[in-house]
Amino acid sequence: MKFLFDLFPVILFFAAFKAFDIFVATGVAIAATLLQICWVWLRHRQVEKMMWINLAVIIFFGGATLIFQDELFIKWKPTVLYWLFAGILWGALFFPGKNLIRLMLEKQMTLPDSAWQKLNLSWIVFFIFMGCINLYIAFNFSIDTWVNFKLFGSTGLMLVFVILQLIMIRKYLDTMIPATVDSRTAEAPVPRRDGADDYSSKG
Repeated sequence: MKFLFDLFPVILFFAAFKAFDIFVATGVAIAATLLQICWVWLRHRQVEKMMWINLAVIIFFGGATLIFQDELFIKWKPTVLYWLFAGILWGALFFPGKNLIRLMLEKQMTLPDSAWQKLNLSWIVFFIFMGCINLYIAFNFSIDTWVNFKLFGSTGLMLVFVILQLIMIRKYLDTMIPATVDSRTAEAPVPRRDGADDYSSKG
C-alpha cells in the first residue's frame, strides 16, 4: 500500500496527461503532491525530508512549466530530483556516522559497516543512472513515450534495483543470524544431568 501511495502523484500525472495534456498533468501532479504531504501530516504529524524535497522540486519545475508553457522544465524535474538525492547521500558521507541509508534502515536490519557502505554507494550510482536515463528518454523520444517511461519504466527499474539490493544484503543477513543464535545458545545455562540446581553447596 505504501508503494502505491508513493506513486499517487505519478499515477494521477499519467492519467491527466492521457486525458488532457502535459500542462494539465503538471498542475495535477503539483496538487497531488501537496495533497499527499497534507495526508501524511494529518496521519503522522511529521513528513519525511525526502517528501519535502520532492514537493519543492515539483513546485519549482512544475510551476516553470505552467508559467512559460514549456514542457522542458517538467522533463528535467525527475533528473534534478534523482541527482539531488544522489548528492545528499554522497555529501553526507563527509560527516562521521552520516551514512543516510544506514540511518534510515538500521532499525529494520543489522549489517556490517562494509555492507552499509556498499548499500549507500549503490543507491548513489542508481540515482545518477536514473537521472541520466530520464534525460535520454526525454530528449530522444516523444512526450508520450517519456510519460509512459515515467510511470512504468522508472517504477520497473526501481523494483529491479530493490530486488538486487535484497539479494546483495541477504548473504550478510544469512551469515549474521547463525552467529547471533550461537552466541545466545552459548550464554544459556546448561542444566545438570542429575537435575540438581547449580548452586554452591552450603555447610
